[in-house]
Amino acid sequence: MTTKARATIEDLYNASGKAEIIDGELVLMSPTGEGPNYAAGEVFVSLRQHARRMGVGRAVTDNAGFKVNLPHRDSLSPDAAYYVGPSRGMKFFDRAPVFAVEVRSLSDYGPKAEKNIAEKRRDYFAAGTLCLWDVDLLSPDVIKSYFANDPDNPIIFRRGDIANAGEAVPGWSMPVDDLFPE
Repeated sequence: MTTKARATIEDLYNASGKAEIIDGELVLMSPTGEGPNYAAGEVFVSLRQHARRMGVGRAVTDNAGFKVNLPHRDSLSPDAAYYVGPSRGMKFFDRAPVFAVEVRSLSDYGPKAEKNIAEKRRDYFAAGTLCLWDVDLLSPDVIKSYFANDPDNPIIFRRGDIANAGEAVPGWSMPVDDLFPE
């Protein structure tokens, strides 16, 4: 019987493409399509403007690595995020973001995907994230905004609404309609 070596953060640094370490394995993530990429980019731009205006925190784009220390997960890589903590230079962020955004891709639908999304949401909160957006561009409930202090009761934001991340990013908000190209 052979045992497979547990993936390390060093393995993650050397991964070809976006990946996370889950259950000791390097799990590659497929590229996203135009719509989800656009939505994540719009969140990043809005967060970056807010961070610059307030002088606090850092907006983070897709494919950034966040080191976490959970029993079955060593990293997270949201589609957009807001981070408050020390700079790590060229290294991965040393903790979870206070706000994370996961934008659904074509493969993020169906019972198995819903189970995986719920597990990942629990992981974000266990790692210290305060607010997580589950963005579904195909649903009338475009953003389900989950909070660590009430993880089973999301606030729903639809087209025409102004969405926010509560106390995770104080004073920040953005129109849901900005997630969609003109």
